Amino acid sequence: MSKKIFSIDQKDQLEQLVFSFSDLIGVDEAGRGCLAGPVVAAAVLFSPDGPRRYRDSKTLSAKRRAALSDEIKQHHIYGIGFASVEEITKINILWAALLAMNRAVKTVLEKAEGVVQPQYILVDGNQIIPKLPESIPQAAVIKGDDRVAQIAAASILAKVARDNWVIEAAKEYPGYGLESHKGYSTKLHKDSIAQLGVTPIHRPTFAGVKEHL
Repeated sequence: MSKKIFSIDQKDQLEQLVFSFSDLIGVDEAGRGCLAGPVVAAAVLFSPDGPRRYRDSKTLSAKRRAALSDEIKQHHIYGIGFASVEEITKINILWAALLAMNRAVKTVLEKAEGVVQPQYILVDGNQIIPKLPESIPQAAVIKGDDRVAQIAAASILAKVARDNWVIEAAKEYPGYGLESHKGYSTKLHKDSIAQLGVTPIHRPTFAGVKEHL
């Protein structure tokens, strides 16, 4: 499959595609740069009568993200995919993120079967997702979470799902501040790893972790 990428300056072309296809799947991930926990992806296919005004999860408060996550799950077809720390270590973070995206999209396709036929898959970033049906075209969208509502919705689901996972993990691994930084590479997190050591949820190939193995 050839890779189509919508860059920042291709606004008109992207808007034309979104206007032309009513049944788009938007895909995004959360946690690629973290030192701990899985990478999580979400895919969203809007229902005809559900709300559609969503924006990038990074611009929202945690409370607002949680409320919108519930709304998206109530009104739209969605899938959430995880790739574990073990998978990240084995195949690297890029391929693990694509694996999580693949799982999320396949969940949407299963839910949509017999209900609606997705026409296009739009993926945040500069990669398309391998091992999906070639009958559904894909395109990567640079900064897609700020440009396509379906991708923005996916970014919200992925962020909330991953944050919830890390908050639960913080109960098992206290002292690392996971509940506050959510596994990202903050000074507090790196200092905690240096002091307390590496846990099974840390990514052993990442700088900030591997030095302490």
